[in-house]
Amino acid sequence: MPKTIDDIIPPSRRRQMTTESAPTLTPDYQPPAEDMPPIAQPPKNIRIKSGPGFPYGTVLIALVVVAVCVGVLYAFSNARVEVTPRSQTVTASGEYTATASAGDLPYTVITVQKDAVKSVPAESSLTANDSAQGTIVISNAQTKPQTLITNTRFQSSNGLTFRIHAPVTVPAGTATAPGKLTVTVYADQPGQNYNIGPSSFTVPGLQGSAAYTLVTAQSTGAMVGGFAGTRAAVSQATDDATHAALQGTLAASLQAELQQKVPKDNVLVPGSSVTTYTTLPDTATSTQSVSLAVQGTLTAVVFPKDALAKAIAYKDIGTYSGEPVTLDSVGKLSLTPASTSTPATDTYPFTLSGTTNIIWKVDTAKIAGAVAGKTRDSAQSILIGFPEVDKVVLVLRPFWTSTFPQDPNHIKVMVNASGS
Repeated sequence: MPKTIDDIIPPSRRRQMTTESAPTLTPDYQPPAEDMPPIAQPPKNIRIKSGPGFPYGTVLIALVVVAVCVGVLYAFSNARVEVTPRSQTVTASGEYTATASAGDLPYTVITVQKDAVKSVPAESSLTANDSAQGTIVISNAQTKPQTLITNTRFQSSNGLTFRIHAPVTVPAGTATAPGKLTVTVYADQPGQNYNIGPSSFTVPGLQGSAAYTLVTAQSTGAMVGGFAGTRAAVSQATDDATHAALQGTLAASLQAELQQKVPKDNVLVPGSSVTTYTTLPDTATSTQSVSLAVQGTLTAVVFPKDALAKAIAYKDIGTYSGEPVTLDSVGKLSLTPASTSTPATDTYPFTLSGTTNIIWKVDTAKIAGAVAGKTRDSAQSILIGFPEVDKVVLVLRPFWTSTFPQDPNHIKVMVNASGS
């Protein structure tokens, strides 16, 4: 039988070795360090949190955002009043009387004059004794109107006599603002020597009175048509057709020029203008052609827009008490003058019909002063009591502001278009 190490070592020695190699087991016994797994130790420079900390960064960001928002609100802060003015559509009716350049309803007379000329081929010849004719502007520096009868003479600066073919009345005026009237005059005799250029004129019939120096006249264009002898001519049919076409051309041209002459803030009511056409004498430009001409004169009466609005409001709005008003349009109104002739006195009676829209005028400075320093509710109550206000919108920013600034200059007032 094979031997083991125990068979070689004596029993006493075996017991000693066993005692030395097997430690005594006690309650405090711990196995050798090499038999236990190592315990992990945290690094000395790392702190281990025991719970969640205060979010300082988040709070700081939130505060910055709030501050920026408040700053933006103040940067765009404003106080604004949006006003829609009161308006009322009225049907105009009744009689009115305007006065020349003065009074509650003043009027101004505008005159536009133009010539239209066309050369047509000659169709025959004739022996003519034609008188020259043209227009003059009569001035009256007297404080009373001056009436001139049919065939009143006007003498040019070179001694030639021209006459009017119908009675006229020249409006009154002053030395600095004389009354004026444009009329057509005709040479006293036929012939080319009456075809004179612009000239000044006196009225021989007034000589010996104060009116002689106060009533004068001036032409701005040449006298034309004077002729004595044989010249080229056209048939009556050609003459009539050509003159009719020239009148049509003049009508549009006169209206266009009149619109340009209407003073600012004045209105031209349909029916307040009169157009007259004068057939100028035919003249032969050569043996092969004839020059036909028509002179058109457009005379119109215009009124200050606000003054006419007031006159209509007083007559047709029972609750109106004189507040500033204006008109949005006169296109649907129609005016009929009491006389079809040009106004010849200080007054101009007429009737009105049709509809128009009266709009109350808003004084923005007055509105700003009324709401300055007032709360929103107080400002609303004050403005609604104004007769010129129909609707009002109050804007205050930032949203927590409830009072308008004390300084009216810091309040913006906007006037919206009328809703009527």
